[in-house]
Amino acid sequence: MLHVGLTGNIAAGKSTVAELFRRWGATIIDADEIVRELQEPGGAVLSAIAERFGPGVLRADGTLDRAALRARVLADPAELAALNGVMHPAVAARRRALVTAARRRGDRIVVSDIPLLFEADDPAAFDAIVLVDAPEPLRRARLADRDLPGDEAGRLMAAQQPAAEKRARSDYVIENTGDLIALERTARAAWEALLARA
Repeated sequence: MLHVGLTGNIAAGKSTVAELFRRWGATIIDADEIVRELQEPGGAVLSAIAERFGPGVLRADGTLDRAALRARVLADPAELAALNGVMHPAVAARRRALVTAARRRGDRIVVSDIPLLFEADDPAAFDAIVLVDAPEPLRRARLADRDLPGDEAGRLMAAQQPAAEKRARSDYVIENTGDLIALERTARAAWEALLARA
């Protein structure tokens, strides 16, 4: 089994590439999906978040108010570190279990889709790293299209390591500067290289 780490800074197009890889046969383990699963009401992770950050991060129905939590942690590095201390170990443990299950099934290529792979994980734990990248002005424009306020978009971008540092540590870089057809062509070249390694 080839275990691939897929990453990319916000609005670079990583999720689109993950879907292409899924369509072409990869098993996708999505860190964001794991986060949402772990933050469901009744779970230990949501309880730990509520205990650390208080009832203000919960809605009346007991679900997590992600916007309130995001605003709080992006405004204070110590709060972000506290949230990461709750989330990262739990996400990593769940991902390890999913990778183990994929290995037992005999899956050929498993792609762990991890937005903060370089910031919060160990790149050496993967057989290959694929980075999806796009220029910062283009990523800002994409975030504006999502109706994300400019100051919040800026804080989200600032919380991630510069793409230039990630490029130097990645095995494959998929440039996402054009349309979907161009992205699919570039992603396909990386996929073929991964298949050859698998």
